[in-house]
Amino acid sequence: MLRNFPQPDTVYTHRIRDYFIAALTFLCVAISLNMDASGSMEQQNFMGLIAWTFLVLLLWGENKEVRMQVIIAVAFATLGEHFASIYMGGYTYRFGNVPAYVPPGHGMVYLTAVALARSGLFLTHARKIALLVAVTCGIWSIWGISGYPEQGDQVGALLYCVFLIYLLRGRSPMVYLAAFFITTWLELIGTAAGTWKWATIEPVMGLSQGNPPSGVAAWYCLVDAVAIGGAPVLLNAFKKGSDWLKADKPKNVHQGARND
Repeated sequence: MLRNFPQPDTVYTHRIRDYFIAALTFLCVAISLNMDASGSMEQQNFMGLIAWTFLVLLLWGENKEVRMQVIIAVAFATLGEHFASIYMGGYTYRFGNVPAYVPPGHGMVYLTAVALARSGLFLTHARKIALLVAVTCGIWSIWGISGYPEQGDQVGALLYCVFLIYLLRGRSPMVYLAAFFITTWLELIGTAAGTWKWATIEPVMGLSQGNPPSGVAAWYCLVDAVAIGGAPVLLNAFKKGSDWLKADKPKNVHQGARND
């Protein structure tokens, strides 16, 4: 069941870059979400510009596959934000929009999950961290459906089960494991600050929903899975297109010379 986890008793390399990406994103999330809790629309737009700048600079040192993954993650997550928030009303931002910093923020969040997943810390202690996450999130989910909290969380318990499937059966469990930390961090801060609020009743199935749902990391894992699976397909398509154009150029030149 843990066949896709890294091998134990193996020495893994610690790269400063991986920890820097994670630290910067965690810090930016805390600052930006608290600032946006009482900020203006103009401030949101300015924060969006800063977030795009940070994301581009962080991607400068990544390979083309990771860059493509981030592009897909940003595109897919942005579509998901508009559908789940604006159209469905599953959660709502203060101004009823999708703030300008959210799309690049998803890129930074995804890149942080990748950086932590490949870090020496996570690779060395993968099974212990996975157990910690499973137990912690499990307790949170049970609390949500126990009847004690004012706002129930049936959706969170359901999402927790989905998250476990990603973690135990997915092809990239380390990315999903790392995603739990950064996404739980941003959800707890964002909802506590009032930057957005999850609906009490989930609009599709009519289930109770926490603010945030305990297993909310599962939604982000979906974004991660789409990015990881889609990147090779798009890169291969671009390569074939490039090869086709290169192969077609001499033919066109030759035909042009004969026509003259």
